Amino acid sequence: MESFIKTKPYNNLPLLPPKTELETKEVLIKTIAASRALAQLNGAIRNLPNPNLFIDALHLQEAKASSEIENIITTNDDIYQAIVADKKFDNPATKEVINYKEAIWLGLSQLEKKPFITTNLCVEIVQCIKQNTAGVRTTPGTTLSNKKGETIYTPPSGEEVIRAKMANLESFINENSTIDPLIKMAISHYQFEAIHPFLDGNGRTGRIILLLQLKLEKLLDVPALYLSEYIIKYKNEYYKGLRNITEKNDWSKFIIYMLDMVEKTSIDGLNRLESITKLMDLTGENIKDTLPKVYSKDLVEVIFRLPYTKRQNLIDIGLGTPKTVGNYLNALEKKGFLTSIKVGKEKLYLNKKLMNILVK
Repeated sequence: MESFIKTKPYNNLPLLPPKTELETKEVLIKTIAASRALAQLNGAIRNLPNPNLFIDALHLQEAKASSEIENIITTNDDIYQAIVADKKFDNPATKEVINYKEAIWLGLSQLEKKPFITTNLCVEIVQCIKQNTAGVRTTPGTTLSNKKGETIYTPPSGEEVIRAKMANLESFINENSTIDPLIKMAISHYQFEAIHPFLDGNGRTGRIILLLQLKLEKLLDVPALYLSEYIIKYKNEYYKGLRNITEKNDWSKFIIYMLDMVEKTSIDGLNRLESITKLMDLTGENIKDTLPKVYSKDLVEVIFRLPYTKRQNLIDIGLGTPKTVGNYLNALEKKGFLTSIKVGKEKLYLNKKLMNILVK
């Protein structure tokens, strides 16, 4: 392995696949557990009557957590209100979280058209996150520092070098089928973060690629995982794992960390999904009992698509005139199913129980 010096561009970052034993006994045992948990979550998603119903809400939670890792902090109320309300939100953090959610959708839609993860797709994703036209780094001088301002890593420098490393990563992601896909996902994630191809947005882009790889490898039909929550909880171990590969060629701990992340977030995701579907079924039955003239399957779905809803959402799916749907929402509020809140000149309706499950 080439020597690594923190203050010198790591142009000798080794190409993939790594020249070391990856599938140790410990790693393989963890791979089985992670694969099983992921398969159970995927099965539960497939069995939903409408697998895409909760996806916007779940992606916004992943977007919020992933942005939080980069110290971009906003509130759940802000992001969900900003998605539903006409009022323009000036909070830059809220805008960045919504951009991130849009970048997840962009990545998924591009993958549907062309099932490959490429450098160009990574550029599209980072441009969506940052809302600019930035591409692969072309100017030298990029370094990563700790809280004390000390340089801890200097990524490869020079557009030609970066593009060559990314081309190797592309080949590894799209063509290498000899390594278990979850282990491959962990390796790819390290390599992307080590290449650090962009001036800004690398962490968030790298975490979207994790979701896209699960889709690409047909491990998860609908990427409904809060992977970033785990990284927030075990942030020090995450960065330590990345450093240990760079400095000591120690892949095992980081791969196990990433596999544990998949396992734990899959279990949490399954529990959350079950809680939401149970709540939705119970709410539907209660509305049918107490407000039979208001009840419809479409109405229940619309108030569970996102925690906040408004009259226009009901009008858009053909539930009635503005006056009719206004009466529906007022009746739901009187019976305690929803709580109204003024945002700008609009009235939004909050499904508090759904919000509590999403943010717990």
